[in-house]
Amino acid sequence: MEFRQLSYFVAVAETGSISAASRRVHVAQPALTRQIRLLEEDLEVGLLERHARGVRLTVAGKALYEEAVVLLDRRIRIKTRLTALGSGLTGKLGLGVTVTHLWVPEVASLLRCYRDRYPEVGFEVFPLLSGPQLDRLREGTLDAGILYLDSAEQQGLETYRLQDDYLMLAVPTDSHWASSPPRRLKELAQADFIWGFRSVSPVYYDRVMAHFQRLDFHPRVVQFGADNIAILSMVAAGLGIAIVPAASASHPMPGIRFLEMEELTQSGMPLWLAWRSGNDSPVLRNLVALAAGFTPVFGSQTDDPACDNS
Repeated sequence: MEFRQLSYFVAVAETGSISAASRRVHVAQPALTRQIRLLEEDLEVGLLERHARGVRLTVAGKALYEEAVVLLDRRIRIKTRLTALGSGLTGKLGLGVTVTHLWVPEVASLLRCYRDRYPEVGFEVFPLLSGPQLDRLREGTLDAGILYLDSAEQQGLETYRLQDDYLMLAVPTDSHWASSPPRRLKELAQADFIWGFRSVSPVYYDRVMAHFQRLDFHPRVVQFGADNIAILSMVAAGLGIAIVPAASASHPMPGIRFLEMEELTQSGMPLWLAWRSGNDSPVLRNLVALAAGFTPVFGSQTDDPACDNS
């Protein structure tokens, strides 16, 4: 018994005529008749009673018709579901994003565009620092991450470079630095700095410290914060100043002024999209392709460019 034969049988049952059914399913009448007979032989029961005006269902035929309609509908649902899964239209995707970059317009546009284009995907976004993202990516508990990396070569991961961030100075708005910005880092040698712990984001921490070492700058750290949001909250409270990613300025906080310094803009803090090697998930593949469409305009003012191509 084949699905094709069942669809032919349903057509005969609903039209009450072999000739009408052949027109519906676009199959020659002799071929259709042969398939119905093969179905009857396979089931070892008569399904149709022929009469002058056409055919009518036997008791067995009526029972088969009821089951065939259910089976054919279920087949369509299964096929549709598998097609959607295979093309990434449904499924689940877990994406990590550094806390700082959740408010960056380009990142926010990428997330919004993915949600708009694939509304049936269970899309979860986790605010995580780069260190925890790396751990979860390698464990397989996170599908992809937007984070800082020191290079494209990462064991067990594939990467795509999104943009180059840089560093900025964050000072309290009522500090003398806000009204008289420093031009060189050496002017901040005696300033009280608020810093982050290396353990929560080793790649970011080491890259910043390597940049400072090249400049022979050694900040005097007096306070520590768990992440950039905590650090900036402490700056706003007047507890010190901080050097943070320029992306932090995308979410201005009351009481803080962000200052650009030439020595900091040269820092080069590349932001990457990373995912576990061998992860062939269609929903992930669609995210990577969408991010690639956004890459040329990361840092520009264009609104949702990749979404325009749908």
